[in-house]
Amino acid sequence: MVSAADILNANILIVDDQDANVQLLEQLLHEAGYTRVASTTDPTEVCGLHRKNAYDLILLDLQMPGMDGFQVMEGLKENAADDYLPVLVITAQPDHKLRALQAGAKDFISKPFDLLEARTRIRNMLEVRLLYKKLEHYSKVLEQAVQERTAELRESEARYRSLTELASDWYWEQDENMNFTRVSGPVLEMLGIRDGALAGEPDDGQAAGWNEAERKLLQAKIAARQPFLDFAFSRVNPDGSQETFRVSGEPMFNQASHFIGYRGIGVKLATRK
Repeated sequence: MVSAADILNANILIVDDQDANVQLLEQLLHEAGYTRVASTTDPTEVCGLHRKNAYDLILLDLQMPGMDGFQVMEGLKENAADDYLPVLVITAQPDHKLRALQAGAKDFISKPFDLLEARTRIRNMLEVRLLYKKLEHYSKVLEQAVQERTAELRESEARYRSLTELASDWYWEQDENMNFTRVSGPVLEMLGIRDGALAGEPDDGQAAGWNEAERKLLQAKIAARQPFLDFAFSRVNPDGSQETFRVSGEPMFNQASHFIGYRGIGVKLATRK
């Protein structure tokens, strides 16, 4: 929320070519308790002053010689740091009110001034402006936090993969249909899996030689979505040699507790003739 102190400490600029109007508005604002009030009678200065001071509210007269309020607003929009134009226009012409709002002004004060109405419109607009700035700041902080957290997760994942690769012969992941989606290490060569199998293509009988009892036991654990640690299994190659492997894996679930696959590590233990 925006406090009363925040509103009274807002940065305000009065723009009017008539000194009498500037003095009247300054007096109104000071009597209401506003502490940061500046003014200019030169409309060509407004854009430069706003770039330098980032006003929370600009009280802008529309009828000025040389450069009217509509031209000032166009210049402000071209140089705006955000898409919120903090302009409250001052006009004695009823037909200018709609045009000013269409040009980007957020509200208006009619001449001659109704002091109570002017104070109310100024305070209301400042409250909205300061809330907008707080929301914009919060969005930037949130975006920065997300970027930092994403970087931390990527670094953590990189460390994890590095450690698993050092501690094992391969790292693997499978999707919910048990197709390989990621493999790190020489598992393809060790297990005789073709590259296409990573995309879920059939293995065309490449399971030949595996110990079927061990395979069925491992498949039962996977079907039950159970983790397994140091599970040993073996196969006999066409040349008669026997290879032994050890794998550890765990099921993965998304935030809705739906099974999305397995991941784990494996090592080759031995080859016997």
